[in-house]
Amino acid sequence: MGALGVVFGDIGTSPLYTAAAVVTTARGAGVEADRTFVYGMTSTILWSLTLVVSILYVRLLLRADNDGEGGLLALLGLLRRTLGRARDGRRATVVLTVLGMLGAAMFLGDSVITPAISVLSAVEGLEVVEPSLARFVVPAALVILLGLFLVERFGTRTIGRFFGPVMVLWFATLAACGVRGVAQTPEVLVSVSPHWVLLFFVDHPAAAFLSLGGVVLAVTGAEALYADLGHFGRRPIVRAWAFVVFPALALSYLGQGGHMIASPEAARNPFFSLVPAPLTIPVVVLATLATIIASQSVVSGAFSVVHQSGRLGVLPPLRTVHTSPANSRQIYLPAVNVLLAATVLLVVVTFRSSAALASAYGIAVTLTISITTVVYLAHGWTSRRRLTGSTVVAAPILVVVLVFLAANLAKVGSGGWLPLTIGAVVFVVMVTWWTGQRHVDRGRLALETTVQRVEDVLEAHGSVTRTRGTAVFLSRHSGVVPLALRSMVEQNHALQRHVLLVSWATADRPTVPTSERFQVSTAGSEGVVQVIATYGFRERPRIVRLLSQVQRAAPDTMRGVDLGTATYFVSLSVPRSSYRSSMPRWSQRLFLGLSRLVPDPVETLDLPRERTIVLGRDVPL
Repeated sequence: MGALGVVFGDIGTSPLYTAAAVVTTARGAGVEADRTFVYGMTSTILWSLTLVVSILYVRLLLRADNDGEGGLLALLGLLRRTLGRARDGRRATVVLTVLGMLGAAMFLGDSVITPAISVLSAVEGLEVVEPSLARFVVPAALVILLGLFLVERFGTRTIGRFFGPVMVLWFATLAACGVRGVAQTPEVLVSVSPHWVLLFFVDHPAAAFLSLGGVVLAVTGAEALYADLGHFGRRPIVRAWAFVVFPALALSYLGQGGHMIASPEAARNPFFSLVPAPLTIPVVVLATLATIIASQSVVSGAFSVVHQSGRLGVLPPLRTVHTSPANSRQIYLPAVNVLLAATVLLVVVTFRSSAALASAYGIAVTLTISITTVVYLAHGWTSRRRLTGSTVVAAPILVVVLVFLAANLAKVGSGGWLPLTIGAVVFVVMVTWWTGQRHVDRGRLALETTVQRVEDVLEAHGSVTRTRGTAVFLSRHSGVVPLALRSMVEQNHALQRHVLLVSWATADRPTVPTSERFQVSTAGSEGVVQVIATYGFRERPRIVRLLSQVQRAAPDTMRGVDLGTATYFVSLSVPRSSYRSSMPRWSQRLFLGLSRLVPDPVETLDLPRERTIVLGRDVPL
C-alpha cells in the first residue's frame, strides 16, 4: 500500500496525457488516428512499458542496490566503490561522476516539469465537462501547485497514510475505464501483439518515429521505482507493479485505443472522453489528487537528490530539515522548495497546457533513463569483467531508449529546450562546486600538517601550556592537524590537556553500520587522540553522539576526556578568488556565491553552540 501511494504516482498518472500527446504529434506529421495507427500506438506504448519498466527497472535495476538503496546516485556510488578497487580506475571514476552529475541534473529538470504537466493534465478535465471552463485551468493549476509547495515543510508523514488508498482508487478507476473502452471495441486487444509496432513504423515511418516523443511519456516515473527502493524494499515495489499498476495501465491504454476507434473525436482527450459523463467531475477530482501525489513524490525525490549530491560533494550541503523523528529519509530542503516552486509556477504560466509541456517532458526522462542504464552496464562489466545475462538484456533496451531520445531531440525547438536548459544550469553548478571544492581542499591541505607531526607544531611555538579540560578539533580530512589547532597554539601558546582530532568522510553507500563507524588511535603526542568516522551519503554527522559511542567503545584511549565540558573547535575554510587559479573568473564568482548557501557548521554537525568556537582561514581558489 505504501509503495502504491508513493512510488507509482508519476507513472500512474501518465495515461492522462500520453495518448493525446502521441495523437497530436502524429497529426502534426499529417497522419490521422485511424484503426491501424491506434493499434500501432497502443502496441508501442504497451511494449515500451514492458521493456523499460518491467524488464529494465523491475527485473534488473531493482536488483542493483547499494546496501538496500536505489537511484542513479546510489548506483553511481556502487560503481565508484568497484572502480576504487580496480587498477587505473581513477580516470573512469571522474568520467562516470560527471555522467552521474548530468543524470542528476536531468532528474531535477524532470522534477520541474512533472508537477506542472501532471496537475495541468488533471485540471484540463474541466474542459470536457464544460468548454467554457477552459479559462480556469491555469489559475486552478497555479493554486493547487502553490498549496503543494506550501505544505512541503510539514513532510509526508501526516498525509502519507492517505496516499495508498487514493492511488488504489485511482488505479481501479483506470482499469474500469479501460474495460469500458475495450468493451466498445474488443478487437483493440490484438494490439498486444508486438508485430503492430513493426507495422506502425512500416506504414507511417516519420510519424511513428516522431510519436516516440509522446510514447515515452508512458514510462515517466520509472526512475521513482528505483529511487524509492530504500523506502520500501524490492518485493513490495515488484508486487505492486505486477499485480496492480501494470494491469491497470495496460487496460487504460487499451481502453483509450478502443474508444478512439469507436469515437474518433475522442482523440483530443482520450482519457476523460472515456469517463461516463455523470462521473466526470469525481474523476477530475480524483485525477487531481493523484497528480498532487505524483508531484509530491517527485518533489520529495528532488530533495533526496540534492541532499545526496551535497553529501557526495557535487552540490553545496544545504540546510536540511528532518520532518519525521521515525524516518530519517523524510527530509525538507527550504531553499530547494522555494526554487522549485518559483520555477514550476513559471513553467505553468509559460506553457499553459499539458500538450505544450509534452514536448519538454520526454527529453528529461529519456536522458535520465539512458544515463542510468549506461552506469548499470558499466557496473555490471567492472564487477564481473564478462558479459552476463543482465548486460545482454540491458544493452538492447539501451538502444531502444536512445531511439526514444533521438525522437525527442526533434522537439527541442517546441519545448525540449526547457529541460535541457534546466539540466545545463544545474550541471554547470555541480561541476563548478565540485571543481571549486577540490581547489579549496588542496589549498587547505597545503596549510595543514600531518597528525604525525603534531609534536612539531607544539615545539615550533616555544613553550605551550597544557591547561585542564578537553578540546575537540574537527576537520573533514583525516591524518592532518586542523587549522583551528594551529591557530590556538600560534595565538595563545596553550592547549587543553586532552585533545581529540575528529575527522569524517562520506562513503559511496547510503549508510554505514555502527561497527564500521569509527577508528580510534593515539596521535603520538601525550593526550592527543585521533578519531576517524565514516558516514553514508544519506546520513548526517552528529559529532556529540559519535564521541559518546567512541568513549563507550574505547574507555582506555578516552580516559580523562570529559565530553560534558569539552570545547569544540571548527576549522572553517573561507574561499577567496585568485588570479592564479585555473578556474575562470565567472566560475570562481559562482563558487563563492554557492559557498554562501552552506549552512552553519554548528547546526549541521549538531554541536553545542555555547561550547563551540569557529575559526576561519582564507583559502585561495
